[in-house]
Amino acid sequence: MPDDGLRGPTLLSIARASIESPSAAPRAWDEEWLRAPGASFVTLHLAAELRGCIGSIEPRRALGDDVAHNARAAAYRDPRFAPVSPEEVLRLEVEVSVLSPRVPVDAISEAEALAALRPGIDGVCFEFHDLASTFLPQVWKSIPEPVEFLGELRRKAGLPPRFWHPDVRLSRYTVEKFR
Repeated sequence: MPDDGLRGPTLLSIARASIESPSAAPRAWDEEWLRAPGASFVTLHLAAELRGCIGSIEPRRALGDDVAHNARAAAYRDPRFAPVSPEEVLRLEVEVSVLSPRVPVDAISEAEALAALRPGIDGVCFEFHDLASTFLPQVWKSIPEPVEFLGELRRKAGLPPRFWHPDVRLSRYTVEKFR
């Protein structure tokens, strides 16, 4: 794996190239660390406003492929936004987050879940049967209170903000973020 001085610029270059040339053929990665399985999110901002964010929670493909795929998806297939226009592409701010493996959070109650959360550090996955949602650690900046954070995570999953059930599963992860 390269030092952090090369890792960030390489991943950002992959993301930007995938947005600028969305129909380009997949690349063969020369670097072993780009061929290793990895999970990433690509977040796009335009004039400081969210413009797209798509990612993978589990490593299912090579990290280089995952970043390229998620960059294209964030730019052109995020269901919350229209596809980016050619005029927007060069003005996009691109952020790549590489996720650590998820770690289960032992919590049988909402109070235990809230006590286990680490604001500003953890990305959190919420799962209940076939409903799921996640927030990257960066979301703590806009939702700093754990009660509100967990409530918005449940709402994102399609549940009431104060929903709790013994079958709820939480997990956490950290990210290595490049912008």
